[in-house]
Amino acid sequence: MVLTSEKGWPYTLNLLRGAGNDFFINCEVDRVWHIIKDDLTEWFSNFDLTLNSSPLPRVLIGTPGIGKSMNAGSYLLYQLLHYDAEKLQVVVHCFGETMYVFDKTIKAVTKYEGNKTSKCVLDGLRQRGMKGYIIYDVAKKGTPPDTGFAPSTGWGMIVVSSPEVSNYDEWEKQTKAIRIIMNCPDEMDVKAMCAWMKRGLEPDKQAGYWKMVEKHMEKVGPILRYIFDAKSCIVRLGAVNGALLAIKDTDVGKYFSMGGEEKWYSEDPSHKLVKIVRVKTVEGAEVFLNASICDDIGFRTADRLAKEMGAKDLLLLILASRGALVSHFLEQLGLRVFMREEFVSALVKELKELRSSKRNKAQDSVLKVNHQGHPTRTVGLGKLENGVERIPMEYRVLYIPAAQNFPLVDGFFFVDSPRKTLVGLQMTTAGAHHTPPAL
Repeated sequence: MVLTSEKGWPYTLNLLRGAGNDFFINCEVDRVWHIIKDDLTEWFSNFDLTLNSSPLPRVLIGTPGIGKSMNAGSYLLYQLLHYDAEKLQVVVHCFGETMYVFDKTIKAVTKYEGNKTSKCVLDGLRQRGMKGYIIYDVAKKGTPPDTGFAPSTGWGMIVVSSPEVSNYDEWEKQTKAIRIIMNCPDEMDVKAMCAWMKRGLEPDKQAGYWKMVEKHMEKVGPILRYIFDAKSCIVRLGAVNGALLAIKDTDVGKYFSMGGEEKWYSEDPSHKLVKIVRVKTVEGAEVFLNASICDDIGFRTADRLAKEMGAKDLLLLILASRGALVSHFLEQLGLRVFMREEFVSALVKELKELRSSKRNKAQDSVLKVNHQGHPTRTVGLGKLENGVERIPMEYRVLYIPAAQNFPLVDGFFFVDSPRKTLVGLQMTTAGAHHTPPAL
């Protein structure tokens, strides 16, 4: 769904001039509103407001550049403005020290500057018996809300922020705010956005634009801020390349395994390489883990880590991975330990042959006879839906398919001695590598 405003939205007027007046509502954006709506419904159904004087405070966290402010923030504003005015008379939209106050009783909006002025205005509205809701966008680094920014009673508040902890942690602790984690848009979301932005053009031009955006997503991930035009994508690619070159062996926790907010305590190049993914605790609370922002960056990051780390450290990193992303880490990094001679030498000693019933004599593994035949570099193979491209294969190169349903293996390489052999590798936490019969 798309919403538009002839006069623009506070976000486009305040921060993103020239961005247009349309914003896009996907399931992640709509999910945020339904959570806030449920909070308001529960609060207004509470007959004894002394027990619950305000709606639950919330903090919305998502990967930078995915549309939290433009899409989710603007959609919350739209829905709150249409909420029953007898119950909720005021909606406030803040960007750091800039505040827009929408008074629904007189259908007017007023802009204020400065935190002190804004707080006085809000206190005055509360003293007049007005109830409201505040959308506080931490739009600029270092502008988190004061813990007492919202009136003490009768007002709800949500803080919209990147995962950088300094933007919201103190406010979250003091107000006991509950998190909402927003995932990145998926491919179909972005394709629908492209169709809307290029509506009215010839079908071949629409298709061409989508192909361009799709390639951008493959290189930098589904980050709306950088994928819709070539110049923005090139700038982002430069930042990604710089972040990859900056990787050191001491940085491993920023990219894989541990995940979570401790990696977002300060501005860091690694943020260009990862996105946050919503997971739920046993108790039902929303938390986030870090994951590669796209397959290509994940591939390149794993290559850099493999070059910077020893085999032992790589294995320890894989074992330290946890939660919903463990299988992803295993496949990304587990394959690359086969580029380490010390690992291959140790592994072949434990190999057990699955001998054919037609052969009685044992046969040594090619890696046991020639453990120096292990791969020394990686090459990524394209997705199957793009067609099969014939390429010359080389010995001692680890080929890693991008297709999740690639037949039987997650990677493979060729050994030329003592006999020409394909070595297939399957790295999975599942009991089997699921492959459709058609393949």
